[in-house]
Amino acid sequence: MNNEDNQPQQHRKQPPSPLPPPSPLFTYHQRPRTGVIPPPLLSPGAAEVKDQAGRRLSIPEGARRRSLTYAEAGIPARRRSLAYADLMAVFYPPNTIRQPTVTDTPFECAEWEGVSDSALSHIPIDEPGVASWEPTLERAIKSIVSIKAQCVRSFDTETSGTYTATGFVVDAQAGLILSNRHVVNPAPIVAQAIFVNYEEVELQPVYRDPVHDFGFFRFDPKKVKFMQLDSIRLAPQKAKVGMEIRVVGNDAGEKLSILAGTLARLDRAAPEYGVGQYNDFNTFYLQAASGTSGGSSGSPVLDIYGDAVALNAGGATKAASSFYLPLSRIVRALDLVRRGEQVPRGTIQAEFEYLPYDELRRLGLDMDIESKMRETFPESQGMLSVCTAQRGGPADGSLQSGDIVVAINGKPVIEFVSLEDILDSSIGQTVHLSVWRGNKAYDMHIGVQDMCDITPSRFIEIGGGVVNEVSYQVARGYGIQTGGVYVASSGHVLGSASAWRGSVIVSVNNIATPNLDAFASALSQLSEGSRVPIRLFSLEKPYRQKVVIMNVTTHWHALRMATRDECTGYWIYRDLDPPVLRIGAIEPQTASVPQLPATLAPAHKVWPSLVYLDFHIPYLVDGMKNTQFAGPGFIVDKEQGYIACDRDTVPTGVGDVYITIAGSIVLAGRVEFLHPVYNFAIVKYDPKLIGSTPVENTRFHPDYYEGDRRLAQGDDVFLVGVSADQSPVVRRTEVSSRSMVSTRECVPPRFRCTNIEGVKLHDQPSCQGGVLCDDQGQVMALWVGVSSQDSNSKDVSTMSGLDVAILRPTIESLRNNLGVPDIRSLDVVLWTMRLAPARTLGLSPERIRQIEERSSDNPRLFYVMGLSTSESPAAKLLTTGDIILEKNGEPVRDVNDIGAIQDDKCVELVVLRDSKEVTLRVPTTGLNGMETRRVVHWLGALIQKPYRAVHEQVRHLPSEVYVSCTLYGSPANCYGLRPGMWITEVENKPIKTIDDFVAILKELQLGWPESASEEPSLRDMRTARYVRITVVNKTEVTKVLSLRVDGHFWPAWQLVHDSTAATGWNSIRHL
Repeated sequence: MNNEDNQPQQHRKQPPSPLPPPSPLFTYHQRPRTGVIPPPLLSPGAAEVKDQAGRRLSIPEGARRRSLTYAEAGIPARRRSLAYADLMAVFYPPNTIRQPTVTDTPFECAEWEGVSDSALSHIPIDEPGVASWEPTLERAIKSIVSIKAQCVRSFDTETSGTYTATGFVVDAQAGLILSNRHVVNPAPIVAQAIFVNYEEVELQPVYRDPVHDFGFFRFDPKKVKFMQLDSIRLAPQKAKVGMEIRVVGNDAGEKLSILAGTLARLDRAAPEYGVGQYNDFNTFYLQAASGTSGGSSGSPVLDIYGDAVALNAGGATKAASSFYLPLSRIVRALDLVRRGEQVPRGTIQAEFEYLPYDELRRLGLDMDIESKMRETFPESQGMLSVCTAQRGGPADGSLQSGDIVVAINGKPVIEFVSLEDILDSSIGQTVHLSVWRGNKAYDMHIGVQDMCDITPSRFIEIGGGVVNEVSYQVARGYGIQTGGVYVASSGHVLGSASAWRGSVIVSVNNIATPNLDAFASALSQLSEGSRVPIRLFSLEKPYRQKVVIMNVTTHWHALRMATRDECTGYWIYRDLDPPVLRIGAIEPQTASVPQLPATLAPAHKVWPSLVYLDFHIPYLVDGMKNTQFAGPGFIVDKEQGYIACDRDTVPTGVGDVYITIAGSIVLAGRVEFLHPVYNFAIVKYDPKLIGSTPVENTRFHPDYYEGDRRLAQGDDVFLVGVSADQSPVVRRTEVSSRSMVSTRECVPPRFRCTNIEGVKLHDQPSCQGGVLCDDQGQVMALWVGVSSQDSNSKDVSTMSGLDVAILRPTIESLRNNLGVPDIRSLDVVLWTMRLAPARTLGLSPERIRQIEERSSDNPRLFYVMGLSTSESPAAKLLTTGDIILEKNGEPVRDVNDIGAIQDDKCVELVVLRDSKEVTLRVPTTGLNGMETRRVVHWLGALIQKPYRAVHEQVRHLPSEVYVSCTLYGSPANCYGLRPGMWITEVENKPIKTIDDFVAILKELQLGWPESASEEPSLRDMRTARYVRITVVNKTEVTKVLSLRVDGHFWPAWQLVHDSTAATGWNSIRHL
């Protein structure tokens, strides 16, 4: 593990650059190389040799000054290095593996490979400066591509999102691009490669190594129309300490960056990127100080002849060190991928490390063994030692940490490549390991496992979350066994049980889930709407299991399994059997209300009417940033099952409500009403399901309920609240103040309580809410949470007393089966004004006298502080700064008179404006008790009609197609469609409403399936299609975006409010 100051990082997830990066086009074989390969015909007097393939190599005599030959220079052979002892002191410390060193001539080009030393002895040695980087890089950049990728689902060690990286063509004819494993990605991705001439092709991830940091993309070479494709040769044998290199790629999101460096080490341990992340092991890494950064992952490490000697993989965060993967195993895999064969990868689930002999001696290595190893491998300075044996793996119980590997199958093994060669060729067989442990030799036989069996290639989407089987990578990082159900993304359903990412599910409803198939089977046996126990543990604490309750609500999202086709790299979906909705399956339950002691009076009179609510949101609409809310509720009609609560507990209508009654019965409810101005909501449950449980209606104090009285400063009250563990909190206190409730406009826009007064308490205890009552338990106000944001746009919640009189119109209407009342508004935000500033603004002495006589204790007025919308009829008549004096001929005494208006479609107002009293006849705006009634999903964007809070923050609405949220890894998120934008055109066709938008999607077949069974074809997925849309943000800046259409991972669907549905919503997957 590296220390914290030099922590390595993978150069991958760099935000996409506006300019695409480099691309491929260069061949090493038939193409002449400057300063090395002569013209096609020999010039007179030119030297000529032939390599083993019969290729003619010549250097024209007149091409440059004559230099010394090998023989004249006294150098025995071209592969001999300079003063070994001197280089040893310079390039690496003692007791490390011997590394190839710098020679006195440039490293061999491709055309010299295989040429004998005797033939080369008569060829002049290249003089310094003859080989040039300029033509090499000019050719190489044509084969290097910038990669744009979207990880569309969290999976295994990866999370959904967008990133850029680099790759390079290694087979132009087959269309193969080499990059890192963490770029090719084990998760489902959509990726494109951009060549240096800005041609873009679609990529298929066809192979990613289970352990080592490399993988291959495939593209269609026929799609590249305007440049000659070429490849970069892989030359792992050319890597040498001291070699001058260039790392060419998409560094830090730049189109092209060329970084210079010198190879300093060839035997560095694989970098560690952190527990729970992807990490390479059982290999050496190369190291140089090239200072690569994000976006350069997958860049070729080139020598001066344009050959790749390594693959850039990562770097230190606080140093210039960069880490490169050797190419030896990549060459083998490339050959198999070219032939369309599977790349065999065997494992015994053990991690090895290379240790020098001095450390091995401290582990007990026998001197005789060391002597024989040094004799057999004279260039080696160490051996392999067992680092860990994975729990539950083939080596568990056989190998131990500190074991020194002497031989495998009777063959001495001292480095990683030989080790992996044996394992890869022995899958399904048993290998014979000879190890030295302490001061004894041990022989053991261990079965070799196929690494594909412990590398997941399937996942299940449940409730917007993702689960897959525990991979070798995850198991290795946390010391657990492979297999089991790993939560890659919690989503709505698993999130209800706090089964967050990094959890492993052991059982569902007491059914063991050792793998995905068992998990899918357990889900199919559940009932929709039920609550079941699941057993799980966190990877951080695998020794501690816990049992939690999961809400089975799969109707909001698709329930399906995806399987990767290893030949094409595509993920194929199939629907799973969902939990069954069993009508009448829920039996009525009866419970007793807890009897509270007399010391908690008057809580015992209030407690039978208090319930506890849990609210879970499946989608972030209406400006929501959180998905789970909880707080108390108050039964207002036990016969019909109506409960009142604050909008800090139920902030939106899209979600699942769970009601805990009498502390032991949990029922599913639904949102019935959201007050658009005041801070309360109404939730409904089925009263038949609680049997004869002795619940009571909340007893409101008649004077306060009718509005004849209200709490004022100094009044004595009892606070009966509910704590976080649902136990009672009782406090006798008094009202400290009464004032307007202050809230700020939120980012993103969401409901905020306005135009209402609240009370504060002396010595108020900590609780989640409750009631303010007298000593007889008669409720005078609700003690509720008020949600807002501070000046830094961070969420804050305060407590305030809410007059019960504002609930009366709604409660009485519901009790009398009249539905929700007709609530109307002047579309203004009101605030109080004292008489002194009002006098300055021109209020007449007569008006002041009337106000003082009316309110001798607290004379004040109400003025328009802002407009809730600029497009309503009221907003065109009223203006900021208007002081409202009268409504329908009556003086305005209380903010409740004008904050929300019942039934009146038009009111007559007298306002003070510019020192004059003006009479206005103002139409009111009807407000909806369930503001959002339709949500459309398209390409990862959640689209809805602008709600009231959005109106408040813009001058006018560009359209009614408002983007409320975009999902990570989606085309919307990748191509610049952001929350808070309006879509005004699709393919130059203007749109105004959601209906217009859906109609155009269907007309142009832009990701909207015509039937539930329609799936994009393989050809559709290979062919990119883009749609052009025009968007406008809240500052009225217009922009044109092009989004890639992806109906496979991001099919279109919509949610529609339906009062007859159990949850109040229907999910429509097709039209």
